[in-house]
This record gives sequence, C-alpha cells and structure tokens, in this order.
Amino acid sequence: MLNGFKSSFGQSLRIGIAPDALALVRTSIWPHERARLLGQVAATGADPVSLGAALGMLLGEHDVAGLPVTVVLADDLARLWQVTPPQGATRLADLEAAAMLRYQALFGGGVSGWSISADWDAARPFLAAAVPLSLLEQLTTAAISQRFRLVEIVPQFVAALNQHRRVRRAGAWFGVVHGGVLSVAAFDGDLLAAVRTAPIPAGADRDWLEGHVAREALRVGLSRPERLQICGPAPKGWASSAGRLKFACTLFEDETDPLWPDCARLALTGRAP
Repeated sequence: MLNGFKSSFGQSLRIGIAPDALALVRTSIWPHERARLLGQVAATGADPVSLGAALGMLLGEHDVAGLPVTVVLADDLARLWQVTPPQGATRLADLEAAAMLRYQALFGGGVSGWSISADWDAARPFLAAAVPLSLLEQLTTAAISQRFRLVEIVPQFVAALNQHRRVRRAGAWFGVVHGGVLSVAAFDGDLLAAVRTAPIPAGADRDWLEGHVAREALRVGLSRPERLQICGPAPKGWASSAGRLKFACTLFEDETDPLWPDCARLALTGRAP
C-alpha cells in the first residue's frame, strides 16, 4: 500500500518574489536531495495585488498544505537602510524612533503602509528593512488559503548577509548580485556604514568594479575596503587575480543551477548549506 508514497518529512518550500516573476523551489534537509524548481510564473505588475494574483497561480498548481515556507523578496520590493542608534539609547522605542527618522530622511514621508524590522542594537549601527503591509497581507492570505506555514519573509540582501555573516572577513565589504544589480554593504571595521545599490552595466569588468567601489567609498566617507566578498551570479572576472592590488575580491561559490531563472535563484538566497 505504501508503494509510491512520498513523505514530506524534512521538506520545505522557498518562494522567490521579484517585480516581474515568482518561483517555487522545494528543498530538503537530506544531503542527497537537491533543490528542485517546482514552477515559475510571470507577474503582470510589481504592485502587491498583481504579485498576489501571480502567487495564487503559482501555488494553485501544487499541494503545499502543511509545509513550511520561506519567502525571499527581491530588494526592489523592500527598502533597506542603515541606522545609527542615538547616544544613550536604552529602550527599543528609542531605536524604533531613530529608524523612522532615518527612513523619512532617505525615502521621504512617514512609514505608514510599511512594516519595519531590524537588527535592533543600541551600541552600534544596524540594518533596517521595510516591506509594504499590503504585500505582507497578500502573503498571509495565501498562507491561510493554501494552508502552508509561513515561517519567514525576508529581503534578499538580508537573507544573503545573514547566510554569510560568519565568513565575512575583517575589513571586508559584502555584496550581492541579482537581476543585473549589485548591492553592497559598506563596513567601517565591524560597523555597518551604509547599504548601496547600483545597476551593473553590460560588460562590467574588474576595472568597473574597482572604480565603483572607490566611488562608493568616497560617498560614504570611508577608505577603500581591503576585500569585497560577493555572492550571486557575479562576473567571474571580478575575482582576485595576479596584479590586482587595490583590493581583493572573493566570489562565494554559487551552487544554484546556472540555467535556473533569476526568481528561482532568488528563492534559494539565504538557504543553509
């Protein structure tokens, strides 16, 4: 009777949501099972309603009931910024107020309509992220209707930074490549100084990377880093090579199938090895 029965024990799902497409990927705790791309759909728009409709189409083709689901959002759908805690801050409310003030200065207007989360820290600068409440509502509604367990919703950059936190070298900046965009966390020693994002031009080589890093260092008032550590499908020519003395560049190995679409690669960002 059990022939053909396939247990979901140890299985989980990851959904990558980009402004133009979504992907559903199944992962497993078992080392012999590779991640499997279950499906992808195009989105008719980047607004929460359109993304919610695309999500319904994607999930409607699969039985996801009872499974734990992690959602990774493209950084285009979120807002990221660095917050310096006020001097003498002792309460979470002080940190939240500082994050809101910084948000208003960077993005204009208040935080109404956005949900803010952060690595709240009263002693050092920390990273904050905001996600539209309307998008969170779409995800919550999908979890209820499809009966899956929504365990995490995280912007891609945050997922990648958390995944590689333990291997970040002293004096290094950290970067993520996705969808033709390079996002970089600039560090002053161990302190987060800024998060900067820029499109990668066609044919961007190591010279472009060095010029870009030098400009960003000037913008945030820091010296050029000793090393840049990058995850995602970065150009192989960016890696350190003989004669490159301005700074070293390490490309973390990308284990994702190179034929997978960007939204599927997005879904796996932050997955534990």
